[in-house]
Formats: sequence, structure tokens, C-alpha cells
Amino acid sequence: MFLCCAMSTQAWEWWPLPMAEKDTCRDSLAYVAEIGVTSSSGNSAPTWLQANRHGAISSLPHSGNLSIGIRKPATRPNRWFDYDGAVIISGRIAGTQTSVSPYQIEGRGFFKELYAHVRLYIIDITAGIKPMYFGAGDEELSSGSLLISNNTHPIPRISIGIDRWTAFPGLYGYLEIKGGLTHGWLRDNNPYVKKTLLHHKYIGGRIGGKLPVNISYEFHHAAQWGGISSIHGDLGNDFYTFKRVFIAKGGGTTRNELLNAQGNHLLSQILCVTVKGAGWHVNAYWQDIQEDALPRFIGTGQNAKDGLWGISVEQNRWKYISGFTFEVLQTTDQSGPWHDRDGMVFGGNDSYYWNGIYQQGWSYFGRTIGSPLMRPDNSRVWAYHAGIKGDIYGFRYRAICSYADNYGTYKVPARSHNTAVLLEVTKYVPQAWGLEFGIALAGDFGDQYGNQFGGQITIRKQGIIKNW
Repeated sequence: MFLCCAMSTQAWEWWPLPMAEKDTCRDSLAYVAEIGVTSSSGNSAPTWLQANRHGAISSLPHSGNLSIGIRKPATRPNRWFDYDGAVIISGRIAGTQTSVSPYQIEGRGFFKELYAHVRLYIIDITAGIKPMYFGAGDEELSSGSLLISNNTHPIPRISIGIDRWTAFPGLYGYLEIKGGLTHGWLRDNNPYVKKTLLHHKYIGGRIGGKLPVNISYEFHHAAQWGGISSIHGDLGNDFYTFKRVFIAKGGGTTRNELLNAQGNHLLSQILCVTVKGAGWHVNAYWQDIQEDALPRFIGTGQNAKDGLWGISVEQNRWKYISGFTFEVLQTTDQSGPWHDRDGMVFGGNDSYYWNGIYQQGWSYFGRTIGSPLMRPDNSRVWAYHAGIKGDIYGFRYRAICSYADNYGTYKVPARSHNTAVLLEVTKYVPQAWGLEFGIALAGDFGDQYGNQFGGQITIRKQGIIKNW
């Protein structure tokens, strides 16, 4: 009865799309430049000064960054055709003390972004180095998605799909879908497997439309595959291998891949309930992670106890506190401690993010592709995380705090804990040539990284080159 009454108040448009509205936007080309300095007292930069920043900040205690580039944002959602792209080059220099020399310097340059994206009606096509994020929480405040987060360098890729929630034809906007397929290249040349390839596909559905309550579900399948192993040689880099990876079928030349699936596979599901009103919405979400051969619906299976649970609140009526997030992360079960024992297969010891062939694990340039609170060699964790953001008289702030108990792995138990905090404030000053100044203070407390403190100063300038 409630559903029928609510639907009766909505416009009965059989396929509501943004393209049905009048296009009043303009295209633009912008420039961006940023310089930053980070300094810390410990053996590394504190967790939240370096984590979930697209790998742009070095983990070493002292570093400097310079980025410059141009960006054409997607600005025409109501047009059947839209496009965007960016070319942003970044350079970094970092230093630390070592036991070999009193001070060691490293420097490197990389493309922070280098991509082109086009939307043709509802289909999105992306090619190049562009950040990916697949999670239900607030990107600024969340500890990170369990599958693909903001913790490492953006991965070079080609993607095709429906990136944004899009109404399904004929159902008046009350059912929306999205999904996509990605082929990527992990070019960090780690010592275990070089030239590793990435496969990722997902599909999602959301019901509710303009109703005050929406429910969404997403299913993700990702895999590291191919490449050249220093131990096993060529791991299969052809289309025939890709077909086996696509359906997680066994193959290859190693015993592990023949018995299980070729490649290092990860499954993740996201279930989210959204309650929304005028100027506010609340997301309650649950994300799981699986490494078993057969996918199980979220909340079932041997590792049902593991996952990320969170609640995110955002509103725009009172700018002093515009967003709040609280999350609980639990990955200590991993289907139990035994995969096989005394001739019996238990299917446990999942060892999230780690693989016997791809021993770099679910990582890129030394950082986990998923949650920064987990590592391939330290994936059993129980953590609490909270964040808040807002704007006080033009000073935009973000404050986050997390507490994590890590237990290593079942194979190599190692108990450690860490409390990580961050306070970040930015201010746009039009009188100072339109510069944006930022300062961040962070610290780690515990025996995982030791007690360490750090600060970060950034100066950013951006503006419009041309409108049309």
C-alpha cells in the first residue's frame, strides 16, 4: 500500500534518463598544479598521511611532491554524448635514514592521471590511468573498499560498461542497473611476477528510484592473471587463458592453478540500504570478500563472519558537519585455520590478498589495492574506523580515526595493534592569487608501526583555461 501510494505521486515516465532533461551546462578545460611537503618523526609517514591517496604520497617519513596538468571534466549529464580526460604528471622525492647510510634519497616521476573517457548515451568507455573506487561509503571518510580502493596508483586499464546507476527501460525508474568489464595492466615489475594482468567485472541493481528508501546490490569478480613468474615462467597471456580466468576455471601448468582456478581470484559483494530526504541521505552498507571457488551469497558460506559493515550520513543543510562515517572491519575468520589436514579438505585459511603464485598479493607498487588496514602478510584484522567532515567559515576539514588489531595470518601469526588519527584542513584564499592552502596532522600509536607523528603542507592552484 505504501509503495503504491508513493509511486502514485511520481511522474510516470517509462524510462527516465538524464538525457530527457534540457542541457544547460557548458564544457570547460581546467588546469591544476599542486606542491606538497610531508615530514614525520618515525620510520614511515603515519598511516592516514599516505593511505588512500592514490599512491601519490611516499611511505617514507620525509617527502616532497609536485603535480601539474590539465583536466577536461565531464560536465554535460543531460546530453547524449559527454567526455572527459586528464593529463597530470607528478614528481616525488623522498628520503629516510637506513642502517647502511645516514640518509637515503629516492626520486621518481609518474602519471597521476592519463586517461580519456567518453559516454555514449548510457555506455561508458575509459582508456588510460584513471582512479577506480568500488565501495558504498563516503570515499573521503571510509577506511577503503575491500576490493578496489584509493590506496595505490591508478591502474592502466580499458573499461566498458554503465558506470552510473541507470534506469532500466519500462520500469519508470524504480529499478536501476550498472556494471562493467575492465582489462588492466599491473606494471610495477615486482620480483615475483612481472607484467601481471588485471581482470575485473561487476554488475549491480538498485530498487526504489525516487522512493525514500533504496536497496542496492553489487557483485564483483577480480583476478590477477598472466605475467611472467620468476619461478614458473610464462603463466599464460593469451585469449584462451583470459577465457578461463573470466569464468574462474582451472588451467595453466602449476598444480595450484590446475586444481583451483587460473590466476588469483577475489570475489566481493556489496549490499546497501539508503534512506534519503531533502538535502540528506543515510547509507548502511555491508561488503564481503571471498576467495573460495564457488561464490556464496553475502552472509552465507564458511567465512560469513568476515566483512566490512558501515554507516554513512551526508547532509547539506548544516555545513559545519556535512558528513559522518563509522565502520567495522572483521577478517579474522577466513573460513577457519585449516585448508586441508590429515587428508580432509576444510577449505579454510583463505589468506585474503595473498596467493602462492602471485606472492606480491593483491597489491600494486607495494600497496594493497583494497583496504589499507590489511596486507597480504597481515590480513587477519579487527578494526573500528570513524570519520567526520564539514566546513567552518570556509575552512574545510576532515578528521578520521581508526583502531586496528592485526593477527598476521594463520600460517604466520603475529599480533599487533595501531591507532591512526588524522586532522586535515584546507582553505581557499582568493586574495592570495586564488591559492588553496592545506595542512594535515597525523599520528600512529601502537606496536604495529611504533609511535610516530607527522605533518603535511600543500598549496594548490586550479582554474579554468577555456569555456565553450
